Amino acid sequence: MRIFVNDVAVRDGFQIEKTLIPTATKIAMVDALSETGLAKIEVASYVNPKLVPNMADGDEVLAGIQRKPGVLYTAIALNLKGVERAVAAKARADEINVVMSASETHNRANANRTHAQSLSDFAEVVKIAKPVGMLVNGAISTSFGCPFEGRISEEVVIGFVGKYLELGFDGVSLADTTGMANPRQVASLAGRVVKTFPGAEITLHFHNTRSMGLANVMAGIDAGVMHYDGSVAGLGGCPFAPGATGNICTEDMVNMLHDQGFETGVDLDKLIACANQIEQIVGHAVPGQVMKAGKTLELRPIPARLTQEDFAKA
Repeated sequence: MRIFVNDVAVRDGFQIEKTLIPTATKIAMVDALSETGLAKIEVASYVNPKLVPNMADGDEVLAGIQRKPGVLYTAIALNLKGVERAVAAKARADEINVVMSASETHNRANANRTHAQSLSDFAEVVKIAKPVGMLVNGAISTSFGCPFEGRISEEVVIGFVGKYLELGFDGVSLADTTGMANPRQVASLAGRVVKTFPGAEITLHFHNTRSMGLANVMAGIDAGVMHYDGSVAGLGGCPFAPGATGNICTEDMVNMLHDQGFETGVDLDKLIACANQIEQIVGHAVPGQVMKAGKTLELRPIPARLTQEDFAKA
């Protein structure tokens, strides 16, 4: 079974860093990630640069990367103005990912929009993005819970998925913005979405705030979802969601999937090499585990003090 793995570190990971990440560093990381076999790489964010300074150079990053055939390069926007900027860029993203929160409170905090205002914007997004060849993906933040409102009704999320698809979106992402999801909840909601909208491209986006991220991936796969976001070295977090910590770690997820026989098309060694650069870039420790421990079947040399006679005696 093929699982499609996306990485969002250059956008979702770097956006929350307090120190500014140089544009050249972002470009180099995207180029390195492009060689790993990922399905999508999230490169830029067309949001207010005063609020998220690390995302002010999205045009320059998109213009500077070496695009690899077969990889989709994506950007996000929270409103129509952001999408207009993305469309006007000389080097456009292949896909624009627009975001609305299932929670009205979080949507106001994150995008300064009501649900009605966001959906009105999104109708216009399709009209301006599709004619220039950009795919449109719609993310539903706080799909599994909101730090302000608590649990979100499955009916609310399913309703928004339907609205996105009716508008002509190419795909929908269900985002666990602050890591509130649990595997049973994921199985229930993802299963209902897959059953209600057969054939739709559904992506799951988990944060590992409460250490359930990879378990949630497995629950999503069992429910029939084949597309997943991760962040190399486990970087990330929403600046407008209290308590949000890093995304699930891309290389940890790929290692887990490979151990279980899933195909991803990802070169795990190259992905780990990317992860090993992150601590130096951001200047602090990162939560990725496989980058530290190695792949599951990465065998170690036999200690020199052990001899063949020791094995024979055993």
